[in-house]
Amino acid sequence: MASGDVLSPEVEVFQQNGEVEGDVDGNFSDSPAASPNLNDLRPKLKAKRRAKRSPSKEEQQLPSTNGVNASQLSRSKPRYDRKSRTAYGRGLPKKGGAGGKGVWGKPGCELDIDGVIDEKDPNYDSDAQGNYELETIAPELTPEEVEKTIKPVIQEYFEHGDTSEVAVTLGELNLGHKKHEIATHAVSMALDKHDSHREMTSRLISDLYGNILTHREMAAAFDSILDDLSDLTLDTPDAPHVVGSFIARAVADDVLPPKYVTNYKLSGDSKQASEGSSLTQEMIAALDRAHVLLSMKHGMVRLDNVWGVGGGQRPVKYLIKKMNMLLREYLSSRDIQEATRCLQELEVPHFHHELVYEAVVTVLEAGSEQVGTAILMLLKSLADAIILTVDQMDRGFDRVFESMPDIVLDVPNAHTILERFSEECFNKRVITNRTKAKVPIRARKRFVSEGDGGRIKE
Repeated sequence: MASGDVLSPEVEVFQQNGEVEGDVDGNFSDSPAASPNLNDLRPKLKAKRRAKRSPSKEEQQLPSTNGVNASQLSRSKPRYDRKSRTAYGRGLPKKGGAGGKGVWGKPGCELDIDGVIDEKDPNYDSDAQGNYELETIAPELTPEEVEKTIKPVIQEYFEHGDTSEVAVTLGELNLGHKKHEIATHAVSMALDKHDSHREMTSRLISDLYGNILTHREMAAAFDSILDDLSDLTLDTPDAPHVVGSFIARAVADDVLPPKYVTNYKLSGDSKQASEGSSLTQEMIAALDRAHVLLSMKHGMVRLDNVWGVGGGQRPVKYLIKKMNMLLREYLSSRDIQEATRCLQELEVPHFHHELVYEAVVTVLEAGSEQVGTAILMLLKSLADAIILTVDQMDRGFDRVFESMPDIVLDVPNAHTILERFSEECFNKRVITNRTKAKVPIRARKRFVSEGDGGRIKE
């Protein structure tokens, strides 16, 4: 057998002395002819092989690529390599880019995110959140917007007189550090109004104090009014007198401190010493008026009626007396403008039907064409100025029609005078056709000459 041949597993076994106990074929012989050559005398050992590790279940399932097992490839890569350790893949990050620290994640995973609460997160969706609250933030109004917003609210308050509604409306506005302008505009608008509106303004200021306006804001509001008093006097000559009454009423309502007048005078003196600016005559007049009202006996109690009692709060008998006096003064002077002013000062537009009633009754009792013509001119002027509304005019005439049975007892020819006066009022468009049709007409008596047999027909 040649030396290059590969030995089969059946290798001869040699003894330690080098003798062969048997030949290759397993036939043992003692003859020297059968002894092998030197190459055959070399010990033939079994090839040693490294013990193989039993593959795991995962490695058994991995196929081989190009004759190399995938488990061998995975063990040959470093541990910190983030690429796929399997035989598959194109060298992309493991788990499709979704694994590891500091990675962006799997493409499209941002669509599956639930419960994003941070409002600054780009994936935040307010509709997808379960429990959330919406807070309305109103921007702070500019000085021009403050004036345009507050004045309509106060003007509407003069009509309905509900301070709570004004407080709710103003509470929804973001006035910032300009809240004191509420009281400033309220007092400025009340200067050219009647005493009833001024009383409503004082009540509004008292109700807003502590709820919307603070102690300092109230003081700042009256400081601003006093600073602008010179300009306000140009439009309202009695502005210093009215502002002084407002200050005294505010002190009585605990809106301003009792020493407000004294402190303002001292601050004016200090400004005069430092800046050279002194108190104007209008400021001094307003402060003196407030000081007089606060210094009188029982002043705090009397200041509750500093504006008097006006409007519908007056007794009915008092209003009737005032309207009768108005008509008498008009008939003596024939001054329509003065009569109109006196009627508006009463501030009872809902009671104007009483003036119409008293005017018509005056015409019936006088029985003079001059009185009738003067009353007709007054009613015509008031109707054209819409001071007397159609409703108030109709109600006044209706009351006269209902009182005719009593009026006839004192004025027998009242029906004739009423018919003539109603016709003139209708021609001047003072009354409507409906009112003219309701004028009561008394049938005249028929005598003998009309064929009744000499008897008067009852």
